[in-house]
Amino acid sequence: MTPHADRFLADLHTLRAFGGDDAPGSKGVRRRAFTEADLAARDWLAEQFRDAGLTPHMDPAGNLFGLAPGDRSLLMGSHSDTQPEGGWLDGAYGVIAALEIARAAQEAGGPPVSVVSFQDEEGRFGALTGSSLWSGKLSEADADKLVATDGTTWPEARARISDRAGDWLDPARFTGFLEAHIEQGPVLDAAGEAVGVVTGIVGLRQIQVEVHGQQNHAGTTPMAMRRDAFTVAARITTALPDRFANIVTPQSVWTIGHIRLHPGAQSVVPGRAEFSLQWRDIDADRLDRMEGAIAQLLRDMGDETGCEITWGKLRHDLAPMPMDAGMQAALSAAADEVAPGRWRAMPSGALHDASNLAGLMPVGMLFVPSINGVSHTFEEDTGEDDLVTGVEVLARAVERLG
Repeated sequence: MTPHADRFLADLHTLRAFGGDDAPGSKGVRRRAFTEADLAARDWLAEQFRDAGLTPHMDPAGNLFGLAPGDRSLLMGSHSDTQPEGGWLDGAYGVIAALEIARAAQEAGGPPVSVVSFQDEEGRFGALTGSSLWSGKLSEADADKLVATDGTTWPEARARISDRAGDWLDPARFTGFLEAHIEQGPVLDAAGEAVGVVTGIVGLRQIQVEVHGQQNHAGTTPMAMRRDAFTVAARITTALPDRFANIVTPQSVWTIGHIRLHPGAQSVVPGRAEFSLQWRDIDADRLDRMEGAIAQLLRDMGDETGCEITWGKLRHDLAPMPMDAGMQAALSAAADEVAPGRWRAMPSGALHDASNLAGLMPVGMLFVPSINGVSHTFEEDTGEDDLVTGVEVLARAVERLG
């Protein structure tokens, strides 16, 4: 199997044009799930699948498959949707790398490889939405309750693919799943290494918190008499490190990524603050202990401030997920051939569709470096030599798995 570097890179750059930022020199992309740019990209991908001898198939969630001939095949891919201001490689690299491996396999008479671009991995409606539905971790009834921050409902978004969507595919038709991705962190780039073989994917918990204070006049309400919902939300944020001090490790992370104030006016003390709180770790017990510390903090803060504080889960929990030993062995052997002395085994701090599929089939992941460890931003980038090295490692690993 010999992947064609020029063909692979040309396709990767073509995909970038769907929703690409117009600023000179920018590689940024705006391709949110179910937007015009996303649907146009999926139509283009379907054409590439046909040209590669694969049969395009879109399921009811918008997951787009390119199916290899025959009853059984290895599944490869990732996602092609982006963050509101995303990079050109997050997800896209894994989809186009998979397409190139599928072509190379057919050209060389190698093992059959199917390709997938999962829908809404980036969480317009909830992280890993498409693969959560396909894997059965999210029911269609629960998905129909999902609402994007712009007010669009999941049924409204899904209606946009009614003319494209077919039935659900049986996961049993696939022998395993292999996902390539940019690292989205600084480890490989800082070490000057070319490849990371993923050992496991972190678990994630996520809640929505509401602080109910007292809306009031910003000019006439003395500071000592205020029940400012935003001030309480800020105190919760700054108190988290102390509450986590004896629980977390340097690899544990937590984020408040979205906050909304009501009524949102300059001259009104906010009466309500709503914010998301997400935490991740590779250890399930540590996730539990972090959750307990958060719950106690919210109760304590409510008692201290007189504000009512409520919270609820935004989505189902994602457990830490180890990668399949056989997949890791094949990727490690391939990395040792292609990039001897320039690869490592490492966990993933980011979530990936692979974590949903690990309960259905053997799953493996491969990382390539992210320049300066930057992702989820227009500045996201990876050297083209490293992108190609990753594809070469994938090709050798697929031959071994075949």
